[in-house]
Amino acid sequence: MSKVKRIAIASDHGGYELKNEIINYLKEMDYIYKDFGSYDTQTVHYPDYAFKVGDAIVNGEYQYGILICGTGIGMSIAANKIKGIRASLCHDTFSARMAREHNNANVLTMGGRVIGRGLAREIVKVWLLTEFSQESRHIIRLQKITDMQKPC
Repeated sequence: MSKVKRIAIASDHGGYELKNEIINYLKEMDYIYKDFGSYDTQTVHYPDYAFKVGDAIVNGEYQYGILICGTGIGMSIAANKIKGIRASLCHDTFSARMAREHNNANVLTMGGRVIGRGLAREIVKVWLLTEFSQESRHIIRLQKITDMQKPC
């Protein structure tokens, strides 16, 4: 790893097992991370965890976030409600690479009931190692999205 990346990670009950697998991967790769929950398979509300991770990123405590629920859809929708968050739902490595390279996504969402552990590890690896391209066309597009966000 060229730069230290601080990662906030969380899941709901549907993503709990995959979250633990990804935490093990982050440990193996010596990433700095914080687990924001959930801490078991008891039913919880995914927006609560998306907001915790999103807030930690927006406040500058962490650079990136990983959110996992059953499908990844709910976490993506909830996280994208936070101004400054660009959450990307990825279930393949190409999408993970493009999410970072073209969209400068700062949150990765995945579905614990959709993909297996091995693929999830590969997605996380590609997502974390890919840098934003800095191409002007992508910067312009991201600025248009930022400009659309309304203050709370």
